[in-house]
Amino acid sequence: MSPRALAPAPLPAANKSAANLPRGVPILPLDSLGERIAIIGPSNAGKSTLAVALSKKLRIPAVHLDQLHHLPGTDWQSRPEAEFAALHDAAIHEERWIIEGSYSRLMPQRLARATGVIVITSNHWLRFFRYLKRTLADQSDRAGHLEGAKDSIKWEMVYWILFKTRNSGVRYATVLQEFGLPTVECHTATALNSLYRDWALPMPR
Repeated sequence: MSPRALAPAPLPAANKSAANLPRGVPILPLDSLGERIAIIGPSNAGKSTLAVALSKKLRIPAVHLDQLHHLPGTDWQSRPEAEFAALHDAAIHEERWIIEGSYSRLMPQRLARATGVIVITSNHWLRFFRYLKRTLADQSDRAGHLEGAKDSIKWEMVYWILFKTRNSGVRYATVLQEFGLPTVECHTATALNSLYRDWALPMPR
Protein backbone atom coordinates (compact mmCIF):
# COMPACT_ATOMS: atom_id res chain seq x y z
CA MET A 1 0.00 0.00 0.00
CA SER A 2 1.28 3.44 -0.90
CA PRO A 3 2.65 5.54 1.94
CA ARG A 4 1.33 9.08 2.35
CA ALA A 5 3.80 11.75 1.23
CA LEU A 6 4.93 14.03 4.04
CA ALA A 7 6.38 17.52 3.77
CA PRO A 8 10.06 17.77 4.73
CA ALA A 9 10.94 19.27 8.08
CA PRO A 10 14.12 18.91 10.13
CA LEU A 11 14.27 16.71 13.19
CA PRO A 12 15.84 18.03 16.39
CA ALA A 13 19.59 17.48 16.08
CA ALA A 14 19.83 15.81 19.48
CA ASN A 15 17.50 13.00 18.45
CA LYS A 16 18.77 12.34 14.94
CA SER A 17 21.81 10.81 13.33
CA ALA A 18 22.64 9.78 9.79
CA ALA A 19 24.85 6.90 8.77
CA ASN A 20 25.98 8.83 5.70
CA LEU A 21 27.25 11.90 7.56
CA PRO A 22 30.89 12.91 7.05
CA ARG A 23 33.53 10.70 8.70
CA GLY A 24 33.85 11.37 12.42
CA VAL A 25 30.19 12.28 13.02
CA PRO A 26 28.82 9.71 15.51
CA ILE A 27 25.87 7.45 14.77
CA LEU A 28 23.43 6.85 17.59
CA PRO A 29 24.28 3.65 19.46
CA LEU A 30 21.88 0.80 18.85
CA ASP A 31 20.80 0.64 22.49
CA SER A 32 19.57 4.26 22.30
CA LEU A 33 16.69 3.08 20.08
CA GLY A 34 15.14 0.99 22.84
CA GLU A 35 13.20 -2.24 22.42
CA ARG A 36 10.43 -1.11 20.08
CA ILE A 37 12.09 -0.07 16.83
CA ALA A 38 10.16 1.09 13.76
CA ILE A 39 11.97 0.73 10.42
CA ILE A 40 10.41 2.84 7.68
CA GLY A 41 11.27 3.66 4.08
CA PRO A 42 10.27 2.93 0.47
CA SER A 43 9.85 -0.50 -1.09
CA ASN A 44 12.96 -2.63 -1.60
CA ALA A 45 15.28 -0.37 0.39
CA GLY A 46 16.41 -3.17 2.72
CA LYS A 47 13.97 -2.83 5.63
CA SER A 48 13.12 -6.53 5.93
CA THR A 49 16.73 -7.67 5.88
CA LEU A 50 17.70 -5.10 8.50
CA ALA A 51 14.77 -6.11 10.70
CA VAL A 52 15.93 -9.73 10.66
CA ALA A 53 19.53 -8.75 11.44
CA LEU A 54 18.41 -6.60 14.39
CA SER A 55 16.11 -9.36 15.59
CA LYS A 56 19.00 -11.84 15.68
CA LYS A 57 21.30 -9.45 17.52
CA LEU A 58 18.80 -8.09 20.03
CA ARG A 59 16.65 -11.23 20.37
CA ILE A 60 13.55 -9.16 19.73
CA PRO A 61 10.81 -10.46 17.41
CA ALA A 62 10.71 -8.97 13.90
CA VAL A 63 7.37 -8.10 12.33
CA HIS A 64 7.04 -7.54 8.58
CA LEU A 65 3.98 -5.41 7.84
CA ASP A 66 3.76 -6.70 4.27
CA GLN A 67 3.14 -10.17 5.72
CA LEU A 68 0.32 -8.81 7.86
CA HIS A 69 -1.16 -6.79 5.01
CA HIS A 70 -1.25 -9.62 2.45
CA LEU A 71 -2.85 -13.04 2.39
CA PRO A 72 -0.49 -16.04 2.41
CA GLY A 73 -0.55 -18.27 -0.67
CA THR A 74 -1.57 -15.43 -3.00
CA ASP A 75 0.16 -13.10 -5.46
CA TRP A 76 0.32 -10.48 -2.69
CA GLN A 77 -3.43 -10.06 -2.39
CA SER A 78 -4.36 -7.53 0.32
CA ARG A 79 -6.32 -8.49 3.42
CA PRO A 80 -9.47 -6.54 4.28
CA GLU A 81 -8.37 -3.22 5.78
CA ALA A 82 -10.02 -3.79 9.16
CA GLU A 83 -8.30 -7.17 9.50
CA PHE A 84 -4.91 -5.69 8.66
CA ALA A 85 -5.39 -2.80 11.09
CA ALA A 86 -6.30 -5.24 13.87
CA LEU A 87 -3.16 -7.32 13.23
CA HIS A 88 -1.04 -4.15 13.14
CA ASP A 89 -2.44 -2.83 16.41
CA ALA A 90 -2.00 -6.18 18.14
CA ALA A 91 1.65 -6.24 17.04
CA ILE A 92 2.48 -2.73 18.27
CA HIS A 93 1.00 -3.40 21.69
CA GLU A 94 3.58 -6.08 22.41
CA GLU A 95 6.32 -4.96 24.79
CA ARG A 96 9.27 -5.62 22.47
CA TRP A 97 9.32 -5.53 18.68
CA ILE A 98 11.12 -4.54 15.52
CA ILE A 99 8.49 -3.61 12.95
CA GLU A 100 9.44 -2.85 9.36
CA GLY A 101 7.15 -1.24 6.82
CA SER A 102 5.60 2.15 6.25
CA TYR A 103 1.79 2.09 5.77
CA SER A 104 1.51 5.75 6.69
CA ARG A 105 -2.17 5.56 7.62
CA LEU A 106 -1.20 3.38 10.60
CA MET A 107 2.10 5.07 11.36
CA PRO A 108 0.91 7.51 14.09
CA GLN A 109 -0.16 4.79 16.53
CA ARG A 110 2.98 2.78 15.72
CA LEU A 111 5.28 5.70 16.43
CA ALA A 112 3.37 6.50 19.60
CA ARG A 113 4.48 3.06 20.86
CA ALA A 114 7.96 3.07 19.31
CA THR A 115 11.11 3.88 21.27
CA GLY A 116 13.29 4.52 18.20
CA VAL A 117 13.14 4.80 14.42
CA ILE A 118 15.40 3.81 11.52
CA VAL A 119 14.73 5.45 8.14
CA ILE A 120 16.17 3.66 5.09
CA THR A 121 16.13 5.02 1.55
CA SER A 122 18.33 4.38 -1.47
CA ASN A 123 18.61 5.06 -5.19
CA HIS A 124 15.38 4.22 -7.01
CA TRP A 125 17.20 2.23 -9.72
CA LEU A 126 18.85 0.07 -7.08
CA ARG A 127 15.47 -0.55 -5.47
CA PHE A 128 14.01 -1.41 -8.89
CA PHE A 129 16.80 -3.94 -9.49
CA ARG A 130 16.14 -5.50 -6.09
CA TYR A 131 12.44 -5.75 -6.89
CA LEU A 132 13.14 -7.56 -10.16
CA LYS A 133 15.64 -9.87 -8.49
CA ARG A 134 13.42 -10.83 -5.58
CA THR A 135 10.35 -11.29 -7.78
CA LEU A 136 12.03 -13.39 -10.47
CA ALA A 137 14.06 -15.45 -8.00
CA ASP A 138 11.01 -16.05 -5.77
CA GLN A 139 13.18 -17.06 -2.81
CA SER A 140 11.06 -18.51 -0.04
CA ASP A 141 13.82 -17.95 2.53
CA ARG A 142 14.34 -14.22 1.93
CA ALA A 143 13.53 -11.76 4.69
CA GLY A 144 9.90 -10.68 4.62
CA HIS A 145 8.80 -13.34 2.14
CA LEU A 146 5.06 -14.01 2.12
CA GLU A 147 4.34 -17.65 2.92
CA GLY A 148 3.25 -19.50 -0.20
CA ALA A 149 3.29 -16.32 -2.29
CA LYS A 150 3.26 -16.55 -6.07
CA ASP A 151 5.23 -13.49 -7.14
CA SER A 152 4.85 -11.70 -10.46
CA ILE A 153 6.10 -8.39 -11.85
CA LYS A 154 3.48 -5.71 -11.28
CA TRP A 155 3.65 -2.54 -13.33
CA GLU A 156 2.03 -0.50 -10.59
CA MET A 157 4.91 -1.50 -8.32
CA VAL A 158 7.45 -0.58 -11.02
CA TYR A 159 5.83 2.84 -11.32
CA TRP A 160 5.73 3.20 -7.55
CA ILE A 161 9.43 2.47 -7.20
CA LEU A 162 10.72 4.49 -10.15
CA PHE A 163 8.49 7.53 -9.87
CA LYS A 164 6.22 7.84 -6.83
CA THR A 165 8.94 7.17 -4.25
CA ARG A 166 11.87 8.57 -6.20
CA ASN A 167 12.47 11.35 -3.65
CA SER A 168 11.42 9.38 -0.62
CA GLY A 169 14.20 10.69 1.59
CA VAL A 170 12.10 13.70 2.68
CA ARG A 171 8.72 12.01 3.04
CA TYR A 172 8.70 11.10 6.69
CA ALA A 173 10.23 14.17 8.35
CA THR A 174 7.06 15.90 9.55
CA VAL A 175 5.54 12.95 11.38
CA LEU A 176 8.92 12.00 12.89
CA GLN A 177 9.38 15.54 14.18
CA GLU A 178 6.01 15.32 15.89
CA PHE A 179 7.08 12.29 17.91
CA GLY A 180 10.69 13.36 18.56
CA LEU A 181 12.03 9.79 18.71
CA PRO A 182 15.71 8.84 18.52
CA THR A 183 16.21 8.39 14.78
CA VAL A 184 18.91 6.96 12.54
CA GLU A 185 18.81 7.65 8.81
CA CYS A 186 20.52 5.77 5.97
CA HIS A 187 20.08 7.30 2.52
CA THR A 188 22.51 5.17 0.47
CA ALA A 189 23.41 1.50 0.22
CA THR A 190 26.92 2.36 1.39
CA ALA A 191 25.50 4.06 4.48
CA LEU A 192 23.36 1.04 5.26
CA ASN A 193 26.37 -1.28 4.98
CA SER A 194 28.24 1.02 7.37
CA LEU A 195 25.38 0.73 9.84
CA TYR A 196 25.65 -3.05 9.77
CA ARG A 197 29.35 -2.78 10.58
CA ASP A 198 29.00 -0.08 13.26
CA TRP A 199 26.29 -2.03 15.08
CA ALA A 200 28.03 -5.40 14.53
CA LEU A 201 25.00 -6.88 12.78
CA PRO A 202 25.12 -10.04 10.67
CA MET A 203 25.77 -8.81 7.12
CA PRO A 204 23.11 -9.56 4.48
CA ARG A 205 23.87 -12.17 1.87
